[in-house]
Amino acid sequence: MKKGMNIKSLLLSFMAMLMVASAYAQDNVIDEVVWVVGDEAIWKSEVEAARLEALYNGTKFDRDPYCVIPEQIAVNKLYLHQAALDSIEVSETDVIRQADQTMNNYITSIGSQEKLEEYFNKTSNQIREELRNNIREGMKVQRMQQKLVGDIKVTPADVRRYFKTVPQDSIPYVPTQVEVQIITQQPKIPVDEVEEVKSRLREFTDRINKGETSFATLARLYSEDRASAIQGGEMPFRGRGEFDPAFANVAFNLQDPNKVSKIVESEYGFHIIQLIEKRGDRVKARHILLKPHVSEEALMAANARLDSIADDIRQNHFTFEAAAAKLSHDKDTRLNHGLLPNPKNNTAKFEMQDLPSAIARVVDTMEVGEISKAFTMINETTGKEECVIVKLKNRIPGHKATITDDYQNLKSIVELKRSEELLDKWVREKQKTTYVRISDKWKHNCTFKYPGWIKE
Repeated sequence: MKKGMNIKSLLLSFMAMLMVASAYAQDNVIDEVVWVVGDEAIWKSEVEAARLEALYNGTKFDRDPYCVIPEQIAVNKLYLHQAALDSIEVSETDVIRQADQTMNNYITSIGSQEKLEEYFNKTSNQIREELRNNIREGMKVQRMQQKLVGDIKVTPADVRRYFKTVPQDSIPYVPTQVEVQIITQQPKIPVDEVEEVKSRLREFTDRINKGETSFATLARLYSEDRASAIQGGEMPFRGRGEFDPAFANVAFNLQDPNKVSKIVESEYGFHIIQLIEKRGDRVKARHILLKPHVSEEALMAANARLDSIADDIRQNHFTFEAAAAKLSHDKDTRLNHGLLPNPKNNTAKFEMQDLPSAIARVVDTMEVGEISKAFTMINETTGKEECVIVKLKNRIPGHKATITDDYQNLKSIVELKRSEELLDKWVREKQKTTYVRISDKWKHNCTFKYPGWIKE
């Protein structure tokens, strides 16, 4: 689904915005308000930023970009205004995590933090804060759109009707897809490594209780959850279901904000937790996460065990499916014959770019039915190292969609069309009740997609 400016686009826009802002500062050019939507201003610098992003992406406009771009920004302002009215919130942890990842990518690309600051004539904190704001707004726009189209239902009859009426040359092409089965093993962590982690957390607790330092300071220095660490370990308000169960049991039982919890083991590692505030069935807390580190010997042992399992499967001692059910440590696939689910389409079919990168590199050169050698990868959910073997269950060559083989793809297309129609109608209705002012010199005799910006 189109969701206004997606996150990738927003990040590119952000970089362009920084370049524009830097140029404005260096040239002493005065910025100006070119549109007002409700009580939100659209600045000339915003428009220039989006134009630079379009140039960067090779985007072509069918109309004057100084007409198209402000209108696109104005539409996002409508969504943000409605999101505020509907109390739409996004996970601050997700915002921070994405901002940090992007910031690290920028630093890697430009060479160093100092070079980044010099290039944009801003401190890294200023850059990071602007980036967070940009990502936060983008997420809110997406959440608002999802809420507006959330009730759309598409039946098999709707899909069949679409497939019958669409011209043959417009039938979508489905790229090559694969179905992959996995068996994973978590390397054994020595008891002394676990005890070392627990000892460090007990030391932190003791220092906090003695008043030698604060929980937030230690979180910033030592927590391995970097997204929350830079906030002193603080996480946003969450419901019980948004936490690891073991973490939730302790966090929701805390009563005194001055106390530090017992050590908690979750699938991510070991934590200590401190309550900040409770609101009904939601809690705000801070934590420190430490992860026991896996030795090379443990990784080698786990990989050797998986290679042995793979050999037994190849020799027909048992099937891959039986081994996955009995031996795999992956809770999401163990009960489904090891079959990897694709959350994007709710099937087991993946385009190659949608697979975890480590798995995609292995699967790329495999034959159907082949079982890989064991390899090590980072679990994208837990951030932990794990050892894996994969089986390529199926490879479906690229083809024109058929209703028999590609029902989910076609259903998604119909849902997209319905969503676009609903969002288009919503924007037109929202225009009628929103104050809009456009600077005379920025009308440019524009023909807008939504004519309601200019009220007679």
